[in-house]
Amino acid sequence: MKPTSRRRARALSTLLAAALAALSAPAGAACNGADINPSTPDARFVVSGETVSDTATGLVWKRCAEGLTGADCAGGAALAGSWAEALARVAAVNAAPATLGANSSDWRLPNRNELASLVERKCAAPAINATIFPRTPAQSFWTGSPYAQHTALAWYVDYNAGDVGPALKTGAKNIRLVRAGQ
Repeated sequence: MKPTSRRRARALSTLLAAALAALSAPAGAACNGADINPSTPDARFVVSGETVSDTATGLVWKRCAEGLTGADCAGGAALAGSWAEALARVAAVNAAPATLGANSSDWRLPNRNELASLVERKCAAPAINATIFPRTPAQSFWTGSPYAQHTALAWYVDYNAGDVGPALKTGAKNIRLVRAGQ
């Protein structure tokens, strides 16, 4: 092999190793450079304890994915379940506003457009503003929107890459709750 070919092969090998390391790294979102404007900037949100007010939509979100607790969402484990289990979680949260509902009893699953409004197009794994919504799993979350073309499906938003699509209601997805603002 010629010296130039060896250098190219070594450089390619180094690039591949770096790419594989980045793909397998569990910590933090991979966000693009400063030249790309965020789609969900910090200034759009007001964090107040367990909730986040979205000044662009007027919605109030639970800061942590269901199952996670604490100011930085570091406690517990994210809940995942079927669409029916997600709806049951909404009922359980609303039945216990003092302990599960951040002192509110009007939580619901967001519709697909509401949940997709939290996707941070600048980031992936997770594709969400991790400062505002810490420790959000880079996984799919249920919406309250059934899929009109097939009753066995409902819409989800995936926070790995920011995709939106339909899935079987029996599959396991994470849960984030929303309510109307004041």
